[in-house]
Amino acid sequence: MRRHPARRAWTGAAVILAVLIGGGIVEGIVGTGTADATSSRSGTVIRRTGHGIPHILARDHHGLGLGAGYASAEDNLCLVADTVLTLSAERSRWFGADARTVDGVTNLNSDLYHASLAGTVERLLALPYPAGPSRSARDLVRGYVEGYNRYLAETTVDGLPDPTCRGAGWVRPLTELDIWRRVHEFATGGADDVQNAVVEAQPPGSTVPTTDPGPENAGAGEIGSNAYALGRQATGGAGMLLANPHLPWQGAWRLYQMQLTIPGELNVSGAGLMGMPVIGIGHNDRVAWTHTSSTAQTRTLARLTLTPGDPLGYVVDGRPHRMLAQPVTVTVRGANGTLRPVTRTLYRTPDGPLATDGPLRWTEANAYVLRDANATNLRVIDQWLAMARARTVGDVHAALTRLQGVPSYNTLAADSTGAAYYSTVQVVPHVTDDLLARCSVGPAGGPIVLDGGRSDCGWGSDPGTVVPGLLGPARLPTLTRADHVSNMNESPWLANPAAPLTGYPAILGTVGTRRSARTRLGLDMIADRVDGSDGLGPPGFSLATLQATMLGNRVLSAEEGRASTVDLCRSRPTLTAGDGQPVDVRAACAALAGWSGRADVDARGAVLWGAFVTRLTDSRVDASTVPFDPADPAHTPRGFDATRPGVDTALADAVRMLDVAGIPVDVALGDAQRYAGVPVAGCRGSDGCFNVTNTDRRPDQAVGGIRHGSTFIMAVELTPAGPRARTILTYGQSADPTSAYFTDQTRLYAAKRWVTARFTEAEIARDPALTVRRLAR
Repeated sequence: MRRHPARRAWTGAAVILAVLIGGGIVEGIVGTGTADATSSRSGTVIRRTGHGIPHILARDHHGLGLGAGYASAEDNLCLVADTVLTLSAERSRWFGADARTVDGVTNLNSDLYHASLAGTVERLLALPYPAGPSRSARDLVRGYVEGYNRYLAETTVDGLPDPTCRGAGWVRPLTELDIWRRVHEFATGGADDVQNAVVEAQPPGSTVPTTDPGPENAGAGEIGSNAYALGRQATGGAGMLLANPHLPWQGAWRLYQMQLTIPGELNVSGAGLMGMPVIGIGHNDRVAWTHTSSTAQTRTLARLTLTPGDPLGYVVDGRPHRMLAQPVTVTVRGANGTLRPVTRTLYRTPDGPLATDGPLRWTEANAYVLRDANATNLRVIDQWLAMARARTVGDVHAALTRLQGVPSYNTLAADSTGAAYYSTVQVVPHVTDDLLARCSVGPAGGPIVLDGGRSDCGWGSDPGTVVPGLLGPARLPTLTRADHVSNMNESPWLANPAAPLTGYPAILGTVGTRRSARTRLGLDMIADRVDGSDGLGPPGFSLATLQATMLGNRVLSAEEGRASTVDLCRSRPTLTAGDGQPVDVRAACAALAGWSGRADVDARGAVLWGAFVTRLTDSRVDASTVPFDPADPAHTPRGFDATRPGVDTALADAVRMLDVAGIPVDVALGDAQRYAGVPVAGCRGSDGCFNVTNTDRRPDQAVGGIRHGSTFIMAVELTPAGPRARTILTYGQSADPTSAYFTDQTRLYAAKRWVTARFTEAEIARDPALTVRRLAR
C-alpha cells in the first residue's frame, strides 16, 4: 500500500526527534540545561533555518512551549518583558505616570485599567474546557514560561544582548498567569482604545483629570488585513492562500514566525503574536488559514437611567440597583525617584465597567456601561490548536463552531482539495436586528448603545454556544467556493462578488454600501489574475503570480486619477492654495507625469500623490466620475475628474506642505518611509494601496518610521505532495537592534524577495544556515 505523504512527514519527524534528543547529536549542536536520566526521552529541539526561523520539535505540548519560549526569549526577551510589565500594571512604577505606552495611553491610565482586571483571568482559568483552557493549552503555556525563564537565567539580565532592557530592574521571570493575561489581552483587542474611557468614567463633579489622546499612536488608523483564499478554479488545482495582516511594527502586536511539531500529532508553520506559544496565521500539510479584522461589533454600551440625586444608583425595570465602586491602587515613580501609591475608584455593574465614549458621558441623568463579548474569552490558544490539526476547510469550520474562540476576526482558509473558505464565525454579542429596533438609543453611525433601563434589552442567547450571550454559529455567514473568497476588512457582503452574502445581523456589518478603495483594488487584482489581464502570464494563479500580485504595489487612486491630474497641472502651472497664495506646480506636475503609479521604494511621485489624496479626503472632495452603484459594487465609484472644484486647491496644498517640510516633490518613496534606515514600499489603504504602509511622518518631517502595515506576508500552495510556502516577516524576527534578524527581512521586503519556507524534515535539513539546539527537560 502506498504511504500517505503526511504519514511520511510524521514518520520522518519522529526519526529526527529520536536521533536529536536521544544522544545521536552531530557536532556543532549546542546542548543546554542540565542532563538527567530522562533527558534523552523528553527533550526539545530548536532548529533554526535562514533568517532565524525556529522549528520546534518535541514529544508533547509542554516541550513545544519550552522551545517556543526559549526561542522567543533569544530574539525578543525585552519586548515580551515590556508587554508583561504593562499587563502587570507596573509601568508607572518604573517609568512614571505621564509617559505613554506604545499605544499612546498614559502609564497611569494603563496601570489603573490593568489593575482593575485583577482576578479576571484567574476566574476564567478555573472554568472547565471548552470555556476554560484544555490541558494541551495549559501545557503549552507552562512550557513557554519555563523556556523563557531558562534563557533569562542562563543569560542574566545584565548579560542580555538587547540594550533595550539589559540590566533593567523591571525584567523578571515570567509566570503562567502573565501569559494567560497576554492571551486575554489579545482576545479583548488590547483594549488600548477603551483604557481611557474606563479609567476616566467618573461621577459628575469629579475632579479626576481627563487626558488628551496624545500623538497618533501605533494602534491607530488602518490596522487590519488582506486575505485571499483561492480554490481550484482560480489555480487549476491546489488551494492557495495569501495572508497579509496589517499590524503595528512596534510593541506587543509584533508577530513571530516559527514551526511547531509533535510527530504524529501536530505540524504547523506560520506566525503568532509575540508572547503567545501558538500559530495564529499559518498552514499544515493540507490546510492554510489567516484572519482579517472584521466589521462585527464585539462590544456594546448600555445607557443606564440614574436614580435622581444618586449618581451611583440606577434603575432597571423600575427596580433600584447600585453600581459597584472598585478602588484601584497602583505605584507611581516621581521625578525624584520616590515611589508613592495612587488610588482611583472605578465603577462597574455586573455587565461590565462604566465607560465614556465621546459625547456619551456620565451625567446626572445617564451613565454608560461597556460590555465586551470577549471578556470571558481564553479559548484563543485552543482555537488555533484545533485549526492547526484541520485536514480540510470543513475541519476548520468545525473547529470554529465548536470553540468560538476567534475574538474579532474573519477567517479565510484553503485546502489541498482546492476548496476556498470564508467565515465570520467569531465572538459576536447576541444582538439581533429585532433587539436593535426595540432597544437602540445611540447616535446614528456610532457604537451600539442599548437601553440599560430594560432587562429585555440585554443580550440574548442561542443554544449550543460555548458561553452565554453570543450569536450562535448558525447565524454567522460562511462561504465555501471552488473559485475564490477574499476580505479586506469589509463586511461579509462581497466575500465573493458572484455570491453576495446577505441576511446576516446588522451587528456584523453592512450590505449594499460603498466598499473601500483597498477592497475594490483587492477584488480587481483577483479578477485580473483569473482572466490573465494583469500582464503576469496565462490566466489563473500560480504561487509565483500570487507573490507578484501581492507585491505589485498598485495604487488604485493613481490608476484612476493621475492622468487627469497631470492634465490639470499642465494646463495650469500655477494653482491657488487654500490660503489664497499662488503655488508653482510645474515640478510637481513633471514628477506625477513620470511616476509609474506604483508604490515601489524607488517610485518618484508617490509621496506627492499620497499628500494630494490626503488633502482631497480632508476637504471632502469627491472627484469620481461614476458614483457608487450597489449593482456594481466592486467597480464603483470610479474615474476621476480633476476639474472638479477643490481638486486644484488640494494639489496646491500638497505641494506647499512638501515644500515647507523640505521634501522634494520627486523624492523616492523609500527615502520618505523607512524602518531602521531601510526603505519600505506601500502606501495607505485609503489611497487605494493593497500593500499597506502607514508612517509616523508628520507634515513637517522629511522621513517617517513605519507605524503599521504589512507584517507577516505568507503565500501558500497546498499541493498533493505537500505545502509550498513563501513568506516575509517585514520587520524581521527580532526587535533587538543588535540582532542579525532585526532588519534582514526588511531588506528582502524592499527588494521584493521572499523566504522559501522550510516545512518538511528534508527541507529543514538542507538549509545551509541550519543550527540545532537541544533543551533537556
